[in-house]
Amino acid sequence: MAATANASARKSVTKMASSMRKMPGPRSLSTHVEIVKRLILDPNLPVPAMAALFIAEILVNVAVIWKIKYTEIDWVAYMQEVEGVVNGTYDYMQLKGDTGPLVYPAGFVYIFMGLYYVTSLGSNLRLAQYIFMGIYLLNLVIVFDIYRFAKRVPPYVFFFMCALSYRIHSIYVLRLFNDPVAMLFLYGAVNLFLRGRWSWGCLMYSLGVSVKMNLLLFAPALLFLLVVTQGVRGTAVHLTICALPQVILAVPFLLTNPVGYLLRSFDIGRQFFYVWTVNWRLIPEEIFLSRGFQGMLLLMHVLLLLAFFWWRWIKMFGKVKLQWSKAGLRQKLGPHHILCLVF
Repeated sequence: MAATANASARKSVTKMASSMRKMPGPRSLSTHVEIVKRLILDPNLPVPAMAALFIAEILVNVAVIWKIKYTEIDWVAYMQEVEGVVNGTYDYMQLKGDTGPLVYPAGFVYIFMGLYYVTSLGSNLRLAQYIFMGIYLLNLVIVFDIYRFAKRVPPYVFFFMCALSYRIHSIYVLRLFNDPVAMLFLYGAVNLFLRGRWSWGCLMYSLGVSVKMNLLLFAPALLFLLVVTQGVRGTAVHLTICALPQVILAVPFLLTNPVGYLLRSFDIGRQFFYVWTVNWRLIPEEIFLSRGFQGMLLLMHVLLLLAFFWWRWIKMFGKVKLQWSKAGLRQKLGPHHILCLVF
């Protein structure tokens, strides 16, 4: 009996000692802390945080779709505009929806015509929301890849960029704007530029412009990058690549009313309703709607571009030489050069 008790006691002591050996000591604990710090702070180790956030974003978007009420702003108008094309109207001056005339280029028409058919003539809003959720997740992957190339942003920042932003989820899955579609092409183009695929990048950029004219705001930076990396001849070739999709996609509309198409889809003088502005709520409506204010904004934009060109871009690249071919030019730029210009 005593022998059995002693044996049992020895087993308990041995088991306790073994478990204590398995407990993390100070060195093991500090190693784990260091790993966590790297996962949060090290720009060279972004993939684990990106993977975790991607999975979280699937859950967040599904929750937003099911728990928050859809906000109707432009979706019905989009469907009405493309329905006019479906019914055989190719004159842009005749295409309109509840919010006004069709003011987006031909690429928008084709993409949203596809959505028109897939969503039962635009009536299946829940399916449309899930499609835009897919667009959001694809956008997220591409943007994450851009940050992975840059290697300058600590992983914890990604949380504030996506999961914590109510506005970004609202734009994608609650309002179904066309901006996410256009930006998908833009981010895809930037990703291709980072890989040195300038021709494919220009094609992707042009497709984005064909969805929404706003992407022309990135054109000055792209032009500068093309001159620096491709030379004059290469720049002309790549600008042709940018132009051709615009013409090809717009053929049915250009054959019907070319002036009407250009005036509607690339109208830089278009005036926006004060009720929809977010950034300029601080000024009175009469000032916001005045042509003088709009002209001042355009002038300031041009002056800022010139200032960046002279004091930022030139210093970043050194003396920029215009050469006919790209031989002898900096054909491959670092991610920092490309991203600083584009964004």
